[in-house]
Amino acid sequence: MQQLNFDFIVEKKQADSQKAGGYFENLITALTTDLNFQENGNTVHPAHKIHPFPAKFPPQLPRKFIESLTEPGDVVLDPMMGSGTTLLEAFLLGRKAIGVDIDPLALLFTRVKTDVYHEAKLHSTARAILNSARKNVVLSVSQLTQKMGERFDLSTREFVDYWFTKDVQSELLALVSEIERIREIEIRDFFKLIFSSVIITKSGGVSLAIDLAHTRPHRAKIVLSSSGKIIIGNEYQDQLGTKKHLSKTLRSPIDEFDKKFQQTMKNIIGIPPCDIPPIINYGNAQSLPIASNSIDLIVTSPPYASNAIDYMRAHKFTLVWFGYPIHDLMLKRKTYIGSEGPVLKPLVDLPNKVNDVIAGIAKKSKTKSISLRRYYLEMELALSEMQRVLKPGKAAIVVVGNSTLAGEDSHVEDCLVAIGNGIGFETAAVGVRQLDRNKRMLPAGKNINIDSQIQQRMHEEYVIGFYKPN
Repeated sequence: MQQLNFDFIVEKKQADSQKAGGYFENLITALTTDLNFQENGNTVHPAHKIHPFPAKFPPQLPRKFIESLTEPGDVVLDPMMGSGTTLLEAFLLGRKAIGVDIDPLALLFTRVKTDVYHEAKLHSTARAILNSARKNVVLSVSQLTQKMGERFDLSTREFVDYWFTKDVQSELLALVSEIERIREIEIRDFFKLIFSSVIITKSGGVSLAIDLAHTRPHRAKIVLSSSGKIIIGNEYQDQLGTKKHLSKTLRSPIDEFDKKFQQTMKNIIGIPPCDIPPIINYGNAQSLPIASNSIDLIVTSPPYASNAIDYMRAHKFTLVWFGYPIHDLMLKRKTYIGSEGPVLKPLVDLPNKVNDVIAGIAKKSKTKSISLRRYYLEMELALSEMQRVLKPGKAAIVVVGNSTLAGEDSHVEDCLVAIGNGIGFETAAVGVRQLDRNKRMLPAGKNINIDSQIQQRMHEEYVIGFYKPN
């Protein structure tokens, strides 16, 4: 498929920039200068690091557009906020931040990282949780079975039993029971996120899952106790030295909770009080609970096509402990943009460019083409909502990753530009940035392997600058 040529757009926008008070010039400059941010790692606020979250874009990216295109007090929206990177940056810069997401863990993460806490209160609460949890760990298998049966339905219990040992279940149950007793919602959320970070980690963690933070969990073949004794996988004992990537050492959830709390306190404390607290809403980007023509800037990063990063596949490990039945979480997963499922009725016909891409992939894989068609239809709805809520004369920055499906390029950047233009956006320019795979937390290593299907899909991303004309 032929790449779009943005030269004529850039020339037109530059010619119009004086009329627009320099806004187009600022937008184009921000899109066409360096977007890799390789030398600015020390500028990241530590609150971004308090919990793993796959495929986060670098905080410097939304900060760049917020500083270039808004003034203090302006309204900045991320309609698919994920870990809340845009919201925290807008919050720190004195803008009114609004975030929307359908994922319960994303909502929890963003609420915690953008809140302001009293340090002494957190320390005293942590001590109370840890002291009570250590006293209340259930040692009897029969008592644990009863308590777990009261807490989980059958299918959720089966999930928990598969992924967590009995000893780990006892400690997690003791911790979450204490957290649930906290009356103040903000404090309770803070410690729920600490609890989650004990389970969802870049490495280690207390479940039997490996690679959980990258949303590709698989059960460890060899599991060691903290003393180094094999408790699962004795048949692999002779291969332990050659199967390190399939083994893990279990840790005490209570001890890990204590460590995570201390680490988080170093990151979360120091967020300055703000007169404009962010607004964080549960909602779907395809039907935003926001008034039309009310937003000054949108900066967002939609999911990858064809469910390449399956957020719920990892998040359910935590959410089941917060009262979400596993069946309900699987149903919720099907509502995420890019998930598998029935193709939606289009708002308008997809552009010919998009249909051509889908037809090309259908020749290789009918299933992948159906999934991709759903993705583009859902993104059409999401872009239409962005266009609706954005003020005239303002920009929406959409950061998307490229995808190779069935060996064919899905041309995400071209297709979304065509869709955006079809529903009323103009396109200022499209920037390209190389992914820092180690920092972006994608489900593969940082070294590019051209034979890897995953890495073919995830080595660079596009920063699309949409503009809503007056």
